[in-house]
Formats: sequence, C-alpha cells, structure tokens
Amino acid sequence: MIRLDDVVRKSPAYLFRWEPSQDAHVLLYPEGIVKLNATAAEILSRCTGQRVADIVAQLAEEFAVEAVDAIRADVLQFLEDARERGWIRTDA
Repeated sequence: MIRLDDVVRKSPAYLFRWEPSQDAHVLLYPEGIVKLNATAAEILSRCTGQRVADIVAQLAEEFAVEAVDAIRADVLQFLEDARERGWIRTDA
C-alpha cells in the first residue's frame, strides 16, 4: 500500500512525455503506449523522488483545493494502481 511518507519515482522502463499526435501525455514502453488523462499526467509528472505527501500538497495548492483530504485518497489510489502496473517505484 502506498503511504504518504513513500518516495515515488517513475519507472525507468517507461518514458513519460507529451505526445502531440495523441494530444496528451503518454508513457512509452517497448511493447506500446499508455495515453494518460490530465489528472494522471499531473500526478506522474511529480514522481521525481518526492514524498507522496508533498505531491498531494502541491496538487492541492496548484488546483486551489481547500481540503487536502479531498484529493489525498484519489492520489494514493492512483499511485497504488500505477505501482501495480509498473509505472512507478517507491522508496521508503
């Protein structure tokens, strides 16, 4: 389970970038491509060795969310799914 103190990084097996032909951010890997929605891209763009709690705080500030609790569960769930898919890795 992803925790707020976990440090998250994108997996080196995936390349995260903007793809004009898809008009979206994507994750490229040898077997294919994953087209990301805007929310997923915002979260993954911050997976650069930051703590999950810091990512949640940044998103709350950037999108003017008054109650951090309102987005914390969604961010944690997305990161857990991303880890299961191999898109990110965690460090304690």
